[in-house]
Amino acid sequence: MEEKILPRHIGIIMDGNGRWAKKRHLPRTAGHIQGAKAFRKCLRHCADLGIECVTFYAFSTENWKRPKEEVDAIMKLFSDYLDEGLGMSEKDIRMKFIGDPEPLSDDLKNKMRGLEEKSSGNRGTICCIAVNYGGRDDIVRAVRKIAADGKIAESVTEQSITEKLDTSGLPDVDLIIRPSGEQRLSNFLIWQAAYAEYVFMDVLWPDFGEKELDLALEEYSRRNRRFGGI
Repeated sequence: MEEKILPRHIGIIMDGNGRWAKKRHLPRTAGHIQGAKAFRKCLRHCADLGIECVTFYAFSTENWKRPKEEVDAIMKLFSDYLDEGLGMSEKDIRMKFIGDPEPLSDDLKNKMRGLEEKSSGNRGTICCIAVNYGGRDDIVRAVRKIAADGKIAESVTEQSITEKLDTSGLPDVDLIIRPSGEQRLSNFLIWQAAYAEYVFMDVLWPDFGEKELDLALEEYSRRNRRFGGI
């Protein structure tokens, strides 16, 4: 893998937890628990490979439409992993959370801030977790920040918007991976992924592991990225 061209920033849409559980006649929450294990495994592998940044789509602005029992279970699972510091300290991983935190509980927001601060000195892979995140919402909030700064219309440029997005300071996404067989972006990093390569895979997220990540990276290394040129 070290001989291949690796992306600086990978975006991963963690999809298929519910279907994984349904196939096994288990509650959907069981799928989310297994999916959290896949997250940790994938993050560790990214860190081992030296990937600069990986962003996981954990909970979208649209996911609030799901049954309250399922949403509560996801938030409880998220809280438990925050308590553990995601168990990534040995990998020198720096944590970052993107999305609008306003609807989240004060307890979750405090834990997220605490983990960001605790890992701020780490110099390994940057792990971004998108919680209550939507690509359109990200752009809207960025433009509102520019307006709040009192900027005039001509000051709204690609650069000024990029600097106000949740991912400010991070490289644009090079590769988007979506397991589960679905082939859409689902409002994930739509600005940042303007020139990203896409790899769609049939495996459900709880079954996603090092082998699947390596296959996606192999596919990425074969792509010819021209960015509009020849």
